[in-house]
Amino acid sequence: MKTVTLALSFLFVSIIAMAQEKTNVAITVTIDNLTSDEGKVLAGLHTAETFMKGPGIQNLESTIENGKAILKFNNVKPGTYAVMALHDANENNRMDYQSNGMPKESYGMSGNDMTMGPPTFNSAKFTVGDEDLEMNIRF
Repeated sequence: MKTVTLALSFLFVSIIAMAQEKTNVAITVTIDNLTSDEGKVLAGLHTAETFMKGPGIQNLESTIENGKAILKFNNVKPGTYAVMALHDANENNRMDYQSNGMPKESYGMSGNDMTMGPPTFNSAKFTVGDEDLEMNIRF
């Protein structure tokens, strides 16, 4: 009987410990000011090492309905990240630029920094802990 009680005690303690230890969270990103439903939205979850240097550590795409897109990054480990998003209106899977270097397509990032010039990781970064996150990105 002692063995059964001891085994059940260990099982109960391990279940409680696992319930409190959520190491992977979800980040839900909503973009609700798209100017058209044409094309798709591309989004990347970036670390400081990948920001503005290529694909993120997770990359998603979403359709647009009524000027709104929702993307969900799953199984994100605790750390510091930034999200970059692009309205790929012509669905060529890249940002298009005018001859003067200005973007032709709408884009945004976490932090919603609207300063002139290229975005920076410091202005877009946020911290992931042990709880799911929801954020809005403006274009």
